[in-house]
Amino acid sequence: MPLRLVLASASPARRKLLHAAGIEPDVLVSGVDESQVVSESAEELCLELARLKAQAVVGRLRPSPDERTLVLGCDSLLAFDGEILGKPADAADAVGRWERMRGRSGVLHTGHCLIDVVHESRAEAVASTTVRFADVSDDEIAAYVATGEPLAVAGAFTIDGLGGAFLDGIDGDPGTVVGLSLPLLRKLLAELDLQITDLWTKIAPGGQSVEPLG
Repeated sequence: MPLRLVLASASPARRKLLHAAGIEPDVLVSGVDESQVVSESAEELCLELARLKAQAVVGRLRPSPDERTLVLGCDSLLAFDGEILGKPADAADAVGRWERMRGRSGVLHTGHCLIDVVHESRAEAVASTTVRFADVSDDEIAAYVATGEPLAVAGAFTIDGLGGAFLDGIDGDPGTVVGLSLPLLRKLLAELDLQITDLWTKIAPGGQSVEPLG
């Protein structure tokens, strides 16, 4: 049976990560109002948001019985100094965060919820990675925030963009920081009796995707 993955996220970084791993998802943005969900635990909150995003997209699909459809919802949050940090409210908020984070560490949590629409089954978990922030200068912070990149991402930083230069290192899976852990996705697929290779597109010499396998 053909296998289809729907990514319930507008994040280009998540889609790019899947593409690099040989997976070409369809994208359907959930439209979930994240501000309506509250929790004192970053892990619980990001998992609940991932679950709500996946469920919202499932409710909008009209899957074919001849196609096995999977929906993947993800959400990322930074736990830092007793706070839960999503996307900054504005540039001033991003600057303030970086002034507090520089030279210190936080934990980036990414919740994953994978729903098998046809079989009505679900697998979910949280991946967590410690991030060590560089002791950046005020000028570097101002220049980084001025690019606009920190305003669009949880924790006000990236690892795969301009912000990567301002990290001293991480302890864990870098994909978690991007917003999707491939090792965790592999485990969630296994819980649904699938392999990550089932989602691969055919790879031609040189790594170019050609067509879905099977």
